[in-house]
Amino acid sequence: MSGDKIRVGIIGAGANTRLRHIPGLREQPGVELVAVANRSAESSTRAAKEHDIPHAAAHWQDIIADKTIDAVCIGTWPYLHAPITNAALEAGKHVLCEARMAMNATEGHAMLRTARARPALVAQIVPAPHTLPFDQTIIDLVADGAIGDLLAVHAQVTNGSDFPQWDSPLHWRHDRDLSGNNIMVMGIWYEAMMRWVGPAKTVHAVGQAVVKHRKDATGRRIAMPIPDLIDVLCRMEQGGQMRMSVTTVLGLAPGTEVGLYGSEGTIKLAEGDDGFGLWAGRRGDDALKPVKIAPEKVGGWRVEEEFINAVRGTEAVTHTDLVTAVKYMEWSDAVCRSLNTGESVHLPLID
Repeated sequence: MSGDKIRVGIIGAGANTRLRHIPGLREQPGVELVAVANRSAESSTRAAKEHDIPHAAAHWQDIIADKTIDAVCIGTWPYLHAPITNAALEAGKHVLCEARMAMNATEGHAMLRTARARPALVAQIVPAPHTLPFDQTIIDLVADGAIGDLLAVHAQVTNGSDFPQWDSPLHWRHDRDLSGNNIMVMGIWYEAMMRWVGPAKTVHAVGQAVVKHRKDATGRRIAMPIPDLIDVLCRMEQGGQMRMSVTTVLGLAPGTEVGLYGSEGTIKLAEGDDGFGLWAGRRGDDALKPVKIAPEKVGGWRVEEEFINAVRGTEAVTHTDLVTAVKYMEWSDAVCRSLNTGESVHLPLID
């Protein structure tokens, strides 16, 4: 398919699909967006008109059944990621699926098995984007011994955190039936940190839903089973340990910050008024100093370009392949198991 036109169907025209995937796919030479399916025939028609897509499909199954479509971009909520991915791959279509990968690790493994049985097809999960400009520099610093042996990772994740909002609206991320074992932005930060220091081997978590209920569209009170304040302790495969705190309910909290602490040095990625910045220091230094990132190491968003290049056979998927995605789904499952049992959970969950 190196020089052929690639016909893409959109399933789920959510916010990230509208903001990134539709324009990003359109920028790729030889790509044609031919159909869109949303949650209803009416919303499909609106999305098709808004984005100048020729066909509005009544159901996502219609896009899967269309033999003229080569690839699908899945922008639905997580509860549909596995069913659509598996159906698309079984129908011979390439898949770009929005994060989080699935509802749980069981679904993630099923997606991986389906993809591995069809090695000629591309299956890609949309990556965690927030650290892309810094990833290669951090990877190189760690690999080159800038911190020595890893001792600890301290992560404080406060994206959008504020004092508890008791009257805040119900969101699909608050509904376990729609989002599964995904909790706040916990998984995307773990995915990013895996790029730097690899995966965890044990997980122990405590957490709570500070806002214990919200009202749905009918005014009915709905319990909130997904925590909005969580602390996770891990032992890392390469040695050292990790402490991650994630919340949306701490008022006046400092910005998100991740520190990598080693036997010989420290690296810090921290959020400021102008976005994220990177600092580092070594044994004997008085303080951390800003890291100047070489232009050739500055990463960025190129998800749609990577996907289309992989379909054409000119590039391999790196952000994010299904093997990596399954690892963060297993970690998310381990966090939920620990929350429910009060016990530590060992990884991997499934050999």
